[in-house]
Amino acid sequence: MDVKYEALPEGETKIVYVRSVAVESLPKEIQDQIGGLKTVYSVHDTDGQQLALVKDRNLAFMLARQHDLAPVSVH
Repeated sequence: MDVKYEALPEGETKIVYVRSVAVESLPKEIQDQIGGLKTVYSVHDTDGQQLALVKDRNLAFMLARQHDLAPVSVH
């Protein structure tokens, strides 16, 4: 059944995934730039490529939405 609804957006939604990352698991040069944080958040595309690394979850979601992306949490 192929029914088109005018209320639904046309085209492909660009999903990105947001997940927490332990700072201690990052390379030393990045750890040195982060400061005293224990956890940061990464934004990944659907292929798994990291697009951004930010200090908190809310910032990750705002960043994605500002770039017309649909953020989804990964546990």
